[in-house]
Amino acid sequence: MRPHVVVMGTSAGGLRALERILGGLPAIFSIPIVAVQHRSRDSELFATVMRGLVALPVREAEDKEELTAPGIYLAPPDYHLLLEPGRLALSTDEPVSFSRPSIDVLFESAADAYGPGVLGVLLTGANHDGSRGCARIRAAGGVAIVQDPRTAESPEMPSAAIASGAADRVLALAEIAGELVHRSQG
Repeated sequence: MRPHVVVMGTSAGGLRALERILGGLPAIFSIPIVAVQHRSRDSELFATVMRGLVALPVREAEDKEELTAPGIYLAPPDYHLLLEPGRLALSTDEPVSFSRPSIDVLFESAADAYGPGVLGVLLTGANHDGSRGCARIRAAGGVAIVQDPRTAESPEMPSAAIASGAADRVLALAEIAGELVHRSQG
């Protein structure tokens, strides 16, 4: 099944990982991508930096914004980013796994809104955020791809997801962009 949305989550080492994956996608990639990067409240330049690294349009998500493709939507600093059918939502609820934005919040809301139409990608990071969300994506019939910890700058996050049994596929960082392109054509 061709996914309706790609959700990505990362923490420590994430800028380089996102650059490698998103920079490997064509400018006409036809599935919207929604990404959470753990970052501090004062990291306002993340979207600007990403715009200079990838061919796809990049923007910080806005509350109740329509989800369209092509495009990459980034969680703004200090907001949880959630998916609803056809749109994005922002929340200032309590941090999850010490993080706001939280990967689990994004992944779980995507699973609830899009079920088997979700493709989740969990990348490098230094805690366990994303494991629960990957499990929820799988339970809803979606697919959870986890970065091979041997290719992660911080292997703790992908290792935790793998150890919990929440990964459908474990891929090296260099393989993930190709997998996304392949799945976008199916």
